[in-house]
Amino acid sequence: MGGALQGIRVVDFGQYLAGPLLAVMLADHGADVIRVDPPGGPRWKHPANAMLQRGKRSIVLNLKSASGRSTAERLAATADIVVENFRPGVMDRLGVGASAMLDRWPRLIYCSLPGFGKDDPRAGMRGWEGVVCAAAGVYHPSVRHPPDESPAFNAIPFASSYAAAIASHTVMAALIARQRDGLGQRIEVPLFDALFELQGHYGQKLPGSSRPMPRPGAGNFAPVGHFLCADGRWVHLGQVQEHHYRWFTQKFMPAEALARGLGDSARLRTDPALNVEALRVLAEIFKARTASEWELAINHETGACTGVCQTTEEWLHSDEHARECRAVISLVDPEYGPTYQAGYPVWLSRTPPEAQGPRHALDADRAEIVAELESPRAALDAPRASDTRPVLAGYRAIDVSQVLAGPTATRVLAEYGMDVIKVNSPLDNQLGLHLHTNGGKRSMLLDLKTSEGKEILHRLAATVDVFHQNFTRGVAERLGCGEPAIRRIRPDVVYSTISAFGQAGFRSGWRGREELGQAVTGAQLRWGGDEEPLMQVYALNDFGTGHYSAFGILVGLYHRLQTGDGQQVHASLAQTCTYMQIPFMVGHEGRLWDEPRGQHVKGWGPLDRLYQASDRCFYVAAQSASELKNVEGLRGVEGLGGPALEAELTSRFLQQPATTWVKRLVAAGVAASINFEFSAEVMEDPDVKRRGLSLVRQHAEVGEVRSIAPSRRLSRTPARPSFAAPPAGWHTRELVEEAGLGDEFQQLLSRGVLAERQPEGISPVGQLVAVPTTR
Repeated sequence: MGGALQGIRVVDFGQYLAGPLLAVMLADHGADVIRVDPPGGPRWKHPANAMLQRGKRSIVLNLKSASGRSTAERLAATADIVVENFRPGVMDRLGVGASAMLDRWPRLIYCSLPGFGKDDPRAGMRGWEGVVCAAAGVYHPSVRHPPDESPAFNAIPFASSYAAAIASHTVMAALIARQRDGLGQRIEVPLFDALFELQGHYGQKLPGSSRPMPRPGAGNFAPVGHFLCADGRWVHLGQVQEHHYRWFTQKFMPAEALARGLGDSARLRTDPALNVEALRVLAEIFKARTASEWELAINHETGACTGVCQTTEEWLHSDEHARECRAVISLVDPEYGPTYQAGYPVWLSRTPPEAQGPRHALDADRAEIVAELESPRAALDAPRASDTRPVLAGYRAIDVSQVLAGPTATRVLAEYGMDVIKVNSPLDNQLGLHLHTNGGKRSMLLDLKTSEGKEILHRLAATVDVFHQNFTRGVAERLGCGEPAIRRIRPDVVYSTISAFGQAGFRSGWRGREELGQAVTGAQLRWGGDEEPLMQVYALNDFGTGHYSAFGILVGLYHRLQTGDGQQVHASLAQTCTYMQIPFMVGHEGRLWDEPRGQHVKGWGPLDRLYQASDRCFYVAAQSASELKNVEGLRGVEGLGGPALEAELTSRFLQQPATTWVKRLVAAGVAASINFEFSAEVMEDPDVKRRGLSLVRQHAEVGEVRSIAPSRRLSRTPARPSFAAPPAGWHTRELVEEAGLGDEFQQLLSRGVLAERQPEGISPVGQLVAVPTTR
C-alpha cells in the first residue's frame, strides 16, 4: 500500500529549512508536492536541499510578476495544502496570502511558518534562526569554560526543526477536521513559538520557587559518563536507573571495586569522592576495547544503556543500524550524485513512508504542472456547516508510556481534544516532569503485573482509538498490552510505540535515553567540539520525538478515516535526532563538515552571530555588510570583511548596551534580538502572556503553576490549553467505574491492584532529581 497521503496535493512555497522540511515529510507519506522556487532557484544554496526537495515536482515562478501570481493562484486552486515560511504579510503583498486563498477556496489548508507570528510585535523582522533562538532564550553560557558567562552558539537549528515537527501534526489535525465538515483553515506555526516546546519545563514555575535554566557541569556522574576507548572514540553510559548501572558493573567492574561501593549509583550520588574514584576505575576498564565493541558488549550482555559517540558522517555513511531503521536512506541526487541523507522520523506498518525519488532539476516539471492546470481535478464535496469542536473530540487513547517522549505525544493529543487515560504503576518512580508532560489527561494507577490489572486495562482498551507505549521490547507483551493483545480487543486501533533506536536494526531492542539518541547521530560530538563529547542542554530528542509520534498517530488516524484500518506507528529518539540536524544530514563525496562546533563559537560568521554589548549579549543576522551602513554607530564597517569585520564589530558593540544596538539594527532593517533568559524574561514577557504561550493554571495539590501552553496554530479548531496534570491516580476510581468494575473498587484497592495516590515521598508534580557533577 502507498502512503497515507496519496491524493493530497501540496504547493510548497517554502524556503530555507522549516517550510521545505514540513513539505518533504508530507511527500514521503504520499502527497504530491509541487515545489515553487523563484527565478535562480532556492534562496538557500546548501547540500541540505538534496534531502529537503526530494520527491517534489519543480516549477519556477516569479511571484512579483502578474503571470507568476496568476499561475500560483491557479496552483492553489488545485491544492489541499499550501506551505510557506515568509514573514507575515509577504505572501499577502504577492497576492497569494492565506485570507485571499481561503476566501476563494474554503477547503484549502494554508500553513505558514514565519519567524515570529502575525500578532507578535516582531512580525516584520526577518526570522533568521539565530535571532529567533536568542529571542526565545535558547543560548546559554558555555558549560565547559566557567567563569565565562557569555552564551555559546549552537549550530543545530532548534527553531526550524521544532516548527516543522509541530506543523506536521498540526497539518494532519487540519486534514482530520476537514474530513468532518469539508472546510480548511489557516495554520501558523511561528519558529519563536515552537521553541517553547523545546524548553517547556524550564518555563514551569511553582508557588514559592523557580526553575533554573540548564547548565550541566563539565564533569561526569559515573553511571551517565563519557569514557574514551581503545580506538580513541568515546562511549556514553546512559544508566540513570540504579539497577541498570548495577547490571553493568557486576559484569565488567572488578570485585574489589564493587566491594568499595563503586557499583552503587545511590552512593555515588551522595559521595563525590567515591564518584571520582568510580570514574577513574571505569576509565581504565574502557581502555580494553573499542567503542563499538563496548556498545555491543554492554547492551547485549547486560541490557544496560550505552551508546557510541559518532560523528554525523559516521551515522550517515557507515552505521548499519541507521539504514536498517531508515533513519538514513540513499538517493542519487542530480547535483551531488550518490548521497546518504536523513530518512524518516516515523514508521507506519500499513502506510510506511517512502521517498518519491530524488530531487528534481529546477523547473523540470513546468510543462506537466501547467498542463494539469488546464485539466482541473475532480470536483470535491461541498463544504458543510463549520464544526469548530476540538479536532479530536470523541477520540480516546490509553497511554502507558513513561518519562518524557511518550507522555509528550499524548499531551499533544489531549490539547487537540482527545480523552487520554494515563496509566502508571502504583509504585511508579518514572513520573519525571509529570506536571509538564501529563496535562489534560485522566490519571490512573494500575498494577499491570496482576491479572485484575490487565483485565481493567483490556476493558478500557476496547473503547480506545489509540494505544500508546514506550516499554523496552517484550515488556508490553509481558504486561498484556502488546500490539497483538490490544488489536484482538480493538481491531482498528492505532497502536503507537516510541523507542530509543527504531523498529529495525541491531539497536532496535536496546534500552535507551535522550543522551544516547544524541550520541549515535553526532549531536554530542558537534556540541562538544574537539573536546569530550557533550550532551545537548535540552531534551531535544525526548520532546521532539513526542511531537513526531503525535504526527505519526494522526497520520494513522487519518488513514483509518479513509479505510477503516488501524496500524502500528513507531517513532524513536535516534530518528528524531537525525531530523533535528537536517543541515548536516546529507552526505556526499567531497562534502566539507565545517559547521560551527564546540563551546567557544558564537555563530556562523561576523554577520550572523552573538555579540557582547556593554551590558549583555545580543544576536545579529545581516545578509551583507552593506546592510550595516545605515546603522548608527556602525558606519564604515561595510567596507570590511572576514576577521577584520568581526574584530571591528566586536569593538564597537562593546560601547553601547544591547538594547540600544538592537533598536538601531532593527530600525535599519537588520534582524537582531537581545539574548534573553527563558524562564526569567521570556515567560514573563507581557506579549508572550498576551499570546497565551505563558499560562497560569491551577493544580489540584500544588496551587497556581505557570507553564507553557500551545499557541493558536489552527484558526478554526485550535489546540487548547488543557487542565493541569492531576496528581497521579486522581481519576482511578472514575475509570474503574467506566470499566464496569466500580462495585469491586475497594477490594481491588485493598489488594494493591490499583491506587488513588502514590506512596508518601513521591512528588505530586514529578520533578526530576538532579545528579551531581564534578569538574
